[in-house]
Amino acid sequence: MRLLREGPWNVIDVAVTQGSKKERQAERLQELKTACDFIGFGLIQTAPAGLEKVTPATRQKDPAYWAGMVQVVRKILVEQKPKAIFFPHVLDWNGTHIGVHFLVMDALRAEPSLDCFLVETEFWGQMPSPNLMIELSEENVADLTAATSFHVGEVKRNPYHLLIPAWMQDNVRRGAELVGGQGGAAPQFMFGQLFRLGRWRNGAAEWSKPQFLPSSQNAASLFQ
Repeated sequence: MRLLREGPWNVIDVAVTQGSKKERQAERLQELKTACDFIGFGLIQTAPAGLEKVTPATRQKDPAYWAGMVQVVRKILVEQKPKAIFFPHVLDWNGTHIGVHFLVMDALRAEPSLDCFLVETEFWGQMPSPNLMIELSEENVADLTAATSFHVGEVKRNPYHLLIPAWMQDNVRRGAELVGGQGGAAPQFMFGQLFRLGRWRNGAAEWSKPQFLPSSQNAASLFQ
């Protein structure tokens, strides 16, 4: 969101899946579209109902089916030529999130010409070694909370949108040590988000040095 507003960048959400419950797939897509419209993100589908069985188990047990999904993602990356890709880290607990991680990495390996920044994210599972903490303003946190609330069916079963401010505060507590170093001084901001920033080129990932990104610094400066 900061890249969209400060870059300004064209940010596109790729709906890799639309959930495993077929009766909810169309509704989930509409909820995602409403959330993206609220924030200002574009939206791309991988398939009319999203990809199915995007899990590590599928990657291991059905390589032919997995290879077809890799080509879908590779095609999107080639067409869009992203400067940066945001995707879940490999220990994000949720099987589909982990599957998306491997799907993106396999698609990158399948297209040697790609050169872009990588930004690993966390949601369900905390990453053990983030190298970037960004500050989020009160306005940014409020807008993220509002956008997440449009995922009506999901937050009915688990109202995690209401806990976003507390989550962002705890990120600052964790990030002060995980990114800033053990015993280091905490940054002077209230809300933050943790990432792992790197660069993909020549068929491999190169990870960046730990850093904080305060609101006073344009988010696009991370990707020079």
